[in-house]
Amino acid sequence: MNNKILATSVFLLTVSLSNTVQAANYEDIRQLLATKQCQKCVLNNAGLVMADLSGANLSGANLAGANLSRANLAGADLRGADLRGASLFGVNLSEAKLSGANLTGADLRNTFLMNAELKGADITGTNFQGAVGIPAQIAKSEDFYAWGVAAAEKGNLKPAIDYFSQAIALKPDYAGAYLARGVASYQSLDRKSALQDAQMAAELFEKEKNAEGLKTAQAFITELKTPYSETVNAGKPSFMDFVGSLGSVLLQFLPF
Repeated sequence: MNNKILATSVFLLTVSLSNTVQAANYEDIRQLLATKQCQKCVLNNAGLVMADLSGANLSGANLAGANLSRANLAGADLRGADLRGASLFGVNLSEAKLSGANLTGADLRNTFLMNAELKGADITGTNFQGAVGIPAQIAKSEDFYAWGVAAAEKGNLKPAIDYFSQAIALKPDYAGAYLARGVASYQSLDRKSALQDAQMAAELFEKEKNAEGLKTAQAFITELKTPYSETVNAGKPSFMDFVGSLGSVLLQFLPF
């Protein structure tokens, strides 16, 4: 009988503690939405979709697994916050302070990161695909290149060109990025820019003694110099179709 009483007491204590945690979490959410002041709050797995949290103080807050999709966090203080596995899809993080934040495995696709501070942030496994204004110091040129290819594959040529440009800014002798940007410009009907990039790619491939790359760039240059009257504009292949026709030259620069 005593064992049954003990077991019942443990069960009731567990339920009580669980309810207390849920209540504390609810109170933190209420406080955040009412005052935008929630330092070190417990908000893990909280649902804050489309919440207006601009300028909010969430420093040191536990937001692991929280759903903040399309929320407004412009200028928010998230320094040292735990954002592991959080959904930040389409979030406005411009001017946000994320120094020392843990963004491991977080979804930052299509976010706006203009002038965001990310010094010392853990971005292991963070998905930045489609993000705008990614600080150059948190990503490698190969990352920008991969995001550019992914964007171009979806037909998002302007963002793709921007990504390739960022890859080149970090690595000025990145022949593959020049070639890829040239293809994206060609798909955008900007032959002048495409030709300039193709010629630069050819020069760099020649310096690298990359015979396959040089041959590909030269073939692309020939295509670009062909008069419009001799090309078929209708039904032009997609970026990835074109990449496929160029063989593995562009794909070899993707990080695996």
